[in-house]
Amino acid sequence: MITLKSPHEIELMRRAGKITAAARAYAQGLVRPGVTTQEINSAVEHFIRKQGAVPSFLHYNGYPASVCISVNDEIIHGIPGKRVLQEGDIVSVDVGAFIGGFHGDCAGTYPCGQVSDEALRLIRVTQQSFFEGIKYAREGYRLSDISAAVQAYVEANGFSVVREYVGHGIGHQMHEAPEVPNYGKPGHGPRLLRGMTIAVEPMVNAGTAAIRQMPDGWTVRTADGKNAAHYENTVLITDGEPELLTDPEKSLV
Repeated sequence: MITLKSPHEIELMRRAGKITAAARAYAQGLVRPGVTTQEINSAVEHFIRKQGAVPSFLHYNGYPASVCISVNDEIIHGIPGKRVLQEGDIVSVDVGAFIGGFHGDCAGTYPCGQVSDEALRLIRVTQQSFFEGIKYAREGYRLSDISAAVQAYVEANGFSVVREYVGHGIGHQMHEAPEVPNYGKPGHGPRLLRGMTIAVEPMVNAGTAAIRQMPDGWTVRTADGKNAAHYENTVLITDGEPELLTDPEKSLV
């Protein structure tokens, strides 16, 4: 069931979103050659806890870390560890914070040192596809209007959208109804209403849309080994422009 948030609940979600966005911006600043993914995970967990929140992802369905860190051909759910970031890598960071009974959720992909022009284009197209989608995150539109806009922009730029993983509603729970795909035809799905809070998160492959699930049960990679990028914010449907509860201003590339 889709839940509409009250004004008080929206204030609580703004608080969670602000911390989550700050954690993403903090993680972005840690992405550089020579750093391990575990070092980023530990620093971001400490940052979240210092704000009085707890990491949403830690132990979520058994996930063993506080941050998802996915490098190059890893699309999502990369588990932090001993991997040392290299010049030219692209690094996707997905973070969540829980405080006051509500979650925030956001993600971004960032260059590690100097990266190829094509890698940078993939990152920027992925980011922009989010903003193309949320042009339709307004009361009265249908959910798939967002999905169709994301897909159209990504494919017009020669990239592919992942089908198996989608965005989602968010609030008291990290994953609530409705699912928010990054593909589809416009004019379908639930009608958007003020008070809805959704995580819109394009996951974009440089090559084909096909994926591979790794034996760790979490990490998802591109089937063809080409790079992937991820961009996400928590979005509030209002009676006008959508409000980004995880303000992305400091996280764009």
